Amino acid sequence: MIASAPISVQTGFLNGLSEQALLGLPYLFEFWAMEHQLPPPGDWRSWVIMGGRGAGKTRAGAEWVRAQVEGNMPLDPGRCSRVALIGETQDQVREVMIFGDSGILACCPPDRKPVWEAGRKRLVWPNGATAQVFSAHEPEGLRGPQFDAAWVDELAKWKKGQETWDMLQFALRLGDDPRSCVTTTPRNVAVLKGILGNPSTVMTHAPTSANRANLARSFLEEVVARYHDTRLGRQELEGQLLEDAEGALWNMRALEACRVAEEPVTSRIVVAVDPPVTGGKASDDCGIVVVGAVMDGPPNQWRAIVLEDASVSASSPNAWATAAVAAAHRWGADRMVAEVNQGGDLVEAVVRQVDPLIAYKSVHATRGKVARAEPVAALYEQGRVSHLPGLGALEEQMCQMTTAGFDGAGSPDRVDALVWALHDLILAPSVARMAPKVRTLR
Repeated sequence: MIASAPISVQTGFLNGLSEQALLGLPYLFEFWAMEHQLPPPGDWRSWVIMGGRGAGKTRAGAEWVRAQVEGNMPLDPGRCSRVALIGETQDQVREVMIFGDSGILACCPPDRKPVWEAGRKRLVWPNGATAQVFSAHEPEGLRGPQFDAAWVDELAKWKKGQETWDMLQFALRLGDDPRSCVTTTPRNVAVLKGILGNPSTVMTHAPTSANRANLARSFLEEVVARYHDTRLGRQELEGQLLEDAEGALWNMRALEACRVAEEPVTSRIVVAVDPPVTGGKASDDCGIVVVGAVMDGPPNQWRAIVLEDASVSASSPNAWATAAVAAAHRWGADRMVAEVNQGGDLVEAVVRQVDPLIAYKSVHATRGKVARAEPVAALYEQGRVSHLPGLGALEEQMCQMTTAGFDGAGSPDRVDALVWALHDLILAPSVARMAPKVRTLR
């Protein structure tokens, strides 16, 4: 390779190029690209570029879009003419995929650079090709438009990943061979695993260190020293898709097996709340989970169904209390259950400011999170808990809950709320039934 050759060989190579070739060399991505940044050969529909942070995924996605829309000359048509650009938010599409250091505009040569039409949220190339911006928060935005290519960025962190991906598949219907490029750091989410398991998907992979030449040495040294040989490091630096945490109380395969399509007739519904310790941007999410119980037979035969994960990133107590009360009203819940270890009576006071008449119960943790979660995990093993679709964020947290503690970042707020709900609905009645009766002598 030229990059590994002696300086004299490199100089000779460059001196042998024409002026036009020298001007075009920076934009010949096939010359500069690493192997994982180039699309694999063959008849595929989705190409997943999975790698660690800074592995060059964004550059690969931007260059792939270029390769689809550009022709031999600036005004010549390319293979594709209508592209969808999808990120978690429209702002992220604009700032990372389009205007970012490795985004589309930074990669395009001057005579082929597209124009950004902010009002229409799209790029327009000199040859007429367009790329439209979409947010994964609004899957329905993909209902109606049609495309012959799509670049999907950081799909594994989308909260509505499956819904957005499904809508995109219906929209990729133009041309002879519509394709998509997915650039993402891996996370243990069902939508990504489903895509990787599809026979029409190909995947390339690289760790962060593969792109060390373009990363600050201090960054690489720091993150390797801090996260080497940790689960987070294997995911974020090595780009590995980690199925299950060691000693996990739940695994994704079992959770997928307990999903049901429709809500059964429930006897009782509770909304459980795990309030954040602090407010503001630095606080954890507020876990809000809605669970129903089917109370057929004695309590040790009751079953539960998780109906909704209504957790929110709330900047104030009033915001999460409003979300929790709204969830209770939405499902006609019989009671709200809230942990008060940190907030005490203030938690109830905040909730009652939103709805003074709501049925409310405070719960206080006397055991650690793992000790509380293990009996709930046993209910799943017994097949007594099922899930409605759309609980991806909750299920991801559940798979990070291990016998040694929570293996994820921050607090397992969603899991905590789930545990409180199932304790109130299923476990507490069973314990009460088994308690010895005290006989009064007359």
